[in-house]
Amino acid sequence: MSRTPSNMVALGTKAPEFYLKDMKSGTESFSFSDLKGEKGTLILFICNHCPFVLHVIEEVVMIANDYRVQGLGVVAISSNDVVNYPQDSPELMTEFAFENNFEFPYLYDETQEVAKAYHAACTPDFFLYDSQDKLVYRGQLDDSRPGNGIHLSGNDLRGAIDSVIYNRTMNPNQKPSIGCNIKWK
Repeated sequence: MSRTPSNMVALGTKAPEFYLKDMKSGTESFSFSDLKGEKGTLILFICNHCPFVLHVIEEVVMIANDYRVQGLGVVAISSNDVVNYPQDSPELMTEFAFENNFEFPYLYDETQEVAKAYHAACTPDFFLYDSQDKLVYRGQLDDSRPGNGIHLSGNDLRGAIDSVIYNRTMNPNQKPSIGCNIKWK
């Protein structure tokens, strides 16, 4: 299990636009503009098989459910190479979304262009944008990792989202997420 840190993209960076197919619905495609929230937008790069994602997915879904009703857009994207990692195939993305009760789109980045545009490096990788589509947080969910004995809390990400939703000062100490590297073609 590799331990790849996220890239700490410059805060204030504008959210790249995309147009990707939603594997949860299987029929719809969405852009960033379609899915952005009134107060802000959380883009998370995940996949179906990464032990780091599997470790946090329940907390991630709770966070999405807690904040979507408060004006946060939430979007999950999988960019892994499905030829060499068939467990991340679009069909299995659909299963994964339903098994984990996603109430948000799970988009397939087949060309990997979106992951490159966002400078995503690992799964999970979290990017939080404000209502002006500017990056205000890129980092970890919390200090919990598979096997380290720290319970999931989502504190880091929840604190960042609270700052966006309630116009609070953002914590300047942002730690990179750690996870499996994106499986590039």
